[in-house]
Amino acid sequence: MSAVNDTKFQFAVFLLTGIPGQEDVYIWISIPFCIMYVISIVGNSAILFIIKIDPSLHEPMYIFLSMLAITDLALSISTIPTILGIFLFNVREISLNACFAQLFFIHSLQCIESSVLVLMAFDRFTAICNPLRYASILTLARIAKMGLVCVLRGVAVIFPLPILLKRFRYCRANVLSHSYCLHQEVMKMACSDITDNSIYGLSVAFFTTWLDSLLIFLSYVMILRTVLSIASHAECLRALNTCVSHLCAVLLFYIPEFGLSLVHRFGNSSSPLLQILLGYIYLLVPPLMNPIVYSVKSRHLRARIIRVFVK
Repeated sequence: MSAVNDTKFQFAVFLLTGIPGQEDVYIWISIPFCIMYVISIVGNSAILFIIKIDPSLHEPMYIFLSMLAITDLALSISTIPTILGIFLFNVREISLNACFAQLFFIHSLQCIESSVLVLMAFDRFTAICNPLRYASILTLARIAKMGLVCVLRGVAVIFPLPILLKRFRYCRANVLSHSYCLHQEVMKMACSDITDNSIYGLSVAFFTTWLDSLLIFLSYVMILRTVLSIASHAECLRALNTCVSHLCAVLLFYIPEFGLSLVHRFGNSSSPLLQILLGYIYLLVPPLMNPIVYSVKSRHLRARIIRVFVK
């Protein structure tokens, strides 16, 4: 049956999944999730507040950090309703349109975050490899344009996904394996030909996440070449130390992203619990850990946070 002609859905809702077999202790499981969400929202909001009120932090590195914090905040907010809805109230049903909207926000925000990490790598590359031109290259106007391009890119490449999904009839099992909706999982629920969705989804992954990770890798290759040419060992370590926070953010973002993508597309025999665990790490850990990592590793930012909250 043609996917284009299948405009009616057999299922009115999808059923989300928490942690199978642990339904009796969902209320207890909800506690760490609530704590993680509170830390994520408070931590990222605190970073945005500190950067906004302190003129000394109105520098490219901290402006890019504020972009990352905004993206992490939005990502946390987009997953809170369904994840806490399951563990606190055992609400598993989600309408098709709500599911399509949620996966659009999740995937577009993930794409935007990947783009922001590339910009942060470019910031470190410019600061270390071309320090004399750093201020003239990363002007406020240019940074604003870069941020706008990141948002437009994320929205443009993900916008077709819910449109492609709306063409299908969903006559297979309507139980999803996560507490939220993802394109690569929802499309498998369709009883129509999903070749177009699969090809487009792989293309998006290649030209966003995989390409971005390659650009970040190349930027650090050039950073290492520059740093290793520095005669002073102390200067070498000081330069590398400015990259540690960004490297942590990159690893926290890309390792779960690649792992979950590979499991969904090629790991049909993998453990369901592995998929669920990777799914939670994929969405919850980066917004939770990024403000902690930057607050600990950035002495300037840490001092401002302490000064504000001690008062």
